[in-house]
Amino acid sequence: MADPGMSVTPYWELTFDADGDVDGPERDRLLDQARGHGVRDLIVFAHGWNNDRSGATSLYRRFFAPIPGLAPKARIGYVGVIWPSMRFCDEPIPDFPRSAVAQEAGAAPRPVLDKDTLRALRETFPARTTVVDQLARMLDVHPAGTEGLAEFGGLVRLLVGAEHRQAGTDTGEEGEPGLLSGDTVAVCEALAEALASLESPGTPAGFSLPNPWDGAKELLRQATYYEMKRRAGTVGSRGLGPALGRLATAAPAVRVHLVGHSFGGRLVSYALDGLPSGVRTVKSVTLLQGAFSHYTFAARLPQDPHGSGALKDRQKRVDGPLVCCYSHFDSSLGTFYPLASACAGEDRSAAGFSLGHALGPRWGAMGHDGVQAVPGTAALDLAGALRGPLPRSGCVNVDAAAVVRRGGPPSGAHSDIVHPELARLVLAAGRIA
Repeated sequence: MADPGMSVTPYWELTFDADGDVDGPERDRLLDQARGHGVRDLIVFAHGWNNDRSGATSLYRRFFAPIPGLAPKARIGYVGVIWPSMRFCDEPIPDFPRSAVAQEAGAAPRPVLDKDTLRALRETFPARTTVVDQLARMLDVHPAGTEGLAEFGGLVRLLVGAEHRQAGTDTGEEGEPGLLSGDTVAVCEALAEALASLESPGTPAGFSLPNPWDGAKELLRQATYYEMKRRAGTVGSRGLGPALGRLATAAPAVRVHLVGHSFGGRLVSYALDGLPSGVRTVKSVTLLQGAFSHYTFAARLPQDPHGSGALKDRQKRVDGPLVCCYSHFDSSLGTFYPLASACAGEDRSAAGFSLGHALGPRWGAMGHDGVQAVPGTAALDLAGALRGPLPRSGCVNVDAAAVVRRGGPPSGAHSDIVHPELARLVLAAGRIA
């Protein structure tokens, strides 16, 4: 077990690298000890935007804290998944300590990289530190003219690289992100427009021209998000899924409940794809503001009857429900996810990057409006879901806006997930008494 400061016990961690390889001693410790501690239900949580272990364990400590009081007689064990992700450190997260830069000077001017984010980028892309430093310098000085923005876009493409681009898609139509191959100036202008609309929602369109360098920083943010999205799927299918298969062999009576926030939702969903055939120990999945396509589980895409989601029918590998929490207060998923996804579509002209073009159901995210195009999906609000009982199988959309509602731009309520009501929902999904 790990972290004596954790709020619950027994608690283990599973650490994965970017290729999905698991820390062997940690995995073996879990396999050896799960039965010995008499665990009947094992809650496995995968974080989203955290750039180090301490941020992830802080989330787990706070989210898990009410569970023993909610189910005092249950024999529950807990696993925190640690995977190499990052967030821009100037993003406000409810109930989470702000960075030193933000504490000293309020919010840094948006087009500038704060020192914590700069360090996180260097750690996330260790082979591209020179490129990261060049990007930071350009955000400091804002070279005049469209040539500067075009050069910035080229550096962003170099940072992320061309390898494994298709591995970040959840539907066959997403293709290569337009933000990596399209008109950089048009993308930056559209992203700046989106930021301005969130900062001043009552300002009439065209009242003032947004700074395209605001959009340039958002372009960098979205490009790193795309890399983390790809990485989450890899860790899930190649790492967590096989690890759960080994756990099923070592402790077949242990009931597993997967929980994922943001791209951690993508990670635990793709773990279903990596489960060995015949494993039925996963009894529930709970997605908290999942940052991946709402058509991921679709058998047929509404806009393409011959296409399907990348995880078509994988929810059937869960011996219980797949619960998807969403909130319209999540502006990260309600605005920037569809905008970036639309940039990956067929229309890569300047007009194709407009905010109005992006905000349609074709490009939606799980955490914005729930699972789509899966027949039989149930729909509940949070109060109704907690009254229960939840469906015993299939997809269940839960509008969690009653509690997932706090947070400023650009992410909105995307990280506002530490609530006892959501902990209760995890227990209800897994039928943990």
